[in-house]
Amino acid sequence: MNILSIGPLWRGSNAGGLFRALSRQGCIIETIDELYYISLQSKNTLLKIFEKTIRPLQEKEFNIAIRKKIQLLKPEILFIYKGAFVQPDTIEFAKKNNCKIALFYPDVSLTFHGKNIPASIPLYDIIFTTKTFGIDDLSQKFGVKNSVFIPHGFDPEMHRKLLINENATLNFGCDVSFIGTWSPKKEKILSILKDKLPQINLKIWGDQWNRANSENIKNSIQGNPVLGDLYALAIQCSKINLGILSEKVSGASSGDLITSRTFHIPGASGFMLHEKNIESIQYFKEDEEVVFFEDTEDLVNKITYYLNNIELRNKIQNAGHQRALAEHSLDSRAKTIIEYLKTI
Repeated sequence: MNILSIGPLWRGSNAGGLFRALSRQGCIIETIDELYYISLQSKNTLLKIFEKTIRPLQEKEFNIAIRKKIQLLKPEILFIYKGAFVQPDTIEFAKKNNCKIALFYPDVSLTFHGKNIPASIPLYDIIFTTKTFGIDDLSQKFGVKNSVFIPHGFDPEMHRKLLINENATLNFGCDVSFIGTWSPKKEKILSILKDKLPQINLKIWGDQWNRANSENIKNSIQGNPVLGDLYALAIQCSKINLGILSEKVSGASSGDLITSRTFHIPGASGFMLHEKNIESIQYFKEDEEVVFFEDTEDLVNKITYYLNNIELRNKIQNAGHQRALAEHSLDSRAKTIIEYLKTI
C-alpha cells in the first residue's frame, strides 16, 4: 500500500511513531511534516503574534507541498494525522487524483483546533478516532458513518527500556511524576496530592504549567516538557507514574477516558497509577499489571501503599510492560488500520 502521511515528525511524536509502524508493516510511506512549514513552538509573545500573522502564508505553502507530493507519489491513500492545517481544497485535490482519504484523529474535540478539521470531516473516506465517544460525536455532529475506534499505542522505538545512569536518576528520579499539559483538573488533583503528602518528591513535566496557581506544587513544576528519550527516562526514573486524564472541552461529549500515556507508561516499563473508569480498566489487569485510582483519597492511599511496597510495585510494573509488548504497540494498531484501509 502506497501512503502519503501528513503529520508532525518530531522525535517521539505519536504521528511519527504511527507512520513508522505502518512502514514496518510493509507500506510504502512518504511523509510531510507540518512543523516544517507551520511555526508553532515560540514562547515569546511577540514571536507568537508574528507567527499568527504569517500563518496563512505558511498554511498555503504547506498545502501546496501536499499537492506536489500527491502528483509525484500518486499515493493510494492520503493519511492525515489530526489535520489542523490541511485545507478542504487539498483533500478535494487528492480525491481528484484517485486518492482515498483517511483521518487519524487523536484529540477529544473536533472543533477545538480551527476551521479546517470540521470543514474537512465530510470529505474523508474513513476516520479513525482514539476516543470511543468520538464515534457518537462524529455521527451526531457531522453525520459521519465511516468512523472507527483505534486506541493509542506505545512506540517500541521510543518507549523502551533505557540504561539508567546516575545523571538520569539525578535529573528525573522522583517518587511520583505526572507528564502532560496543564489543565485545571490536573492542577487540582496534584495540588490535593501534595497537600496530603507534602513530603513526597513530585515532578510535573509538560507545557503550560506556568498557568498553575497552586503554591504547593510550584516547586514540583519542572518548567519543560520531556520528549523522545527524555520522556522514556522520566517514566523509568519515577517510582509511580500518574495517568491523569483531560477534562471535557468545547466540542466533545466527554473528557478523556484513555490517552496516549495509558500505553506509553507501561510500554516504557513504568509503574502506572491511572484514573479508573469503565474504559481504562479494559486494557490492563487491575492491581496485577497497572493500578487504578477512583478519587483523590484513593490516589493518596495507593501512592502511600505502593511507595512502601517496592517488590509488589516492581512485579506489577513488569507485568504491565509485558502486556503492553503483547497487545498495545503501534505495530499492533497499524495492522488493524491497514485492514480497514483495504476496505475503502
